Amino acid sequence: MRFEGKTAIVTGGGSGIGRAVALLLAGEGAAVAVADLDGTRASQVAGEIASTPGEGIGVACDVTSTSDVRSMIIKVLDAFGHLDILVSNAGWDKVMPFVDTDEELWDKVIAVNYRGHLACVHAVLPHMIEQEHGRIVLVASDAGRVGSSGETVYSGAKGATIAFSKAIAREVARHSINVNCVAPGLIDTAMLAGVREGNERLMDAITRSIPFRRVGKPEEVARAICFMASSDADYITGQTLSVDGGLTMS
Repeated sequence: MRFEGKTAIVTGGGSGIGRAVALLLAGEGAAVAVADLDGTRASQVAGEIASTPGEGIGVACDVTSTSDVRSMIIKVLDAFGHLDILVSNAGWDKVMPFVDTDEELWDKVIAVNYRGHLACVHAVLPHMIEQEHGRIVLVASDAGRVGSSGETVYSGAKGATIAFSKAIAREVARHSINVNCVAPGLIDTAMLAGVREGNERLMDAITRSIPFRRVGKPEEVARAICFMASSDADYITGQTLSVDGGLTMS
């Protein structure tokens, strides 16, 4: 099992891609802290982990709060004693034309989709540097690579996440810490369902433009994330991997 003896944190782990990542990591032997704004959902996924070879705990955490994030790290270290993997996955968006947005929306989108990554990475790095190893996977989006109509602020935050990951990868490589991004396209999650509401024609048009003619499954993204978190990716850092059915190609 690739993750036996490893400890991981998965933010946004209560549903969708985060849940799929948490279950896959635990299925391959990891001890997983499932962190989510909704503590009940986090605990439910931790309960699902009980049937896997791994261990799980649920942690209520708002990634926009540095105190919440620091508290999460303390709980994980108290429970498992060390920390090897961070999957920073929490995200949120509301689709609308940029001219209809306001500062309140800007602040929330940036706080969740960019500042949340900053807070989580800042909190875990001292422990990973001390132990001279670690894996960090930031979940970005293809919106941050090519832009997405109706998701202008979200696209900017995800683009910032990608650039941030490259800079951090350069800083911490000497400590044997790998930092990479996975950029999902359209994935069948609750977030996509919220985006689709009121934008059905746009979403259908985008789906038709995907070479595979379908949206992705959370488990398909989870496999890419777990690859980046594993020893299979020992010599990979500062990279962004799109998981989008060929919607974007580079």
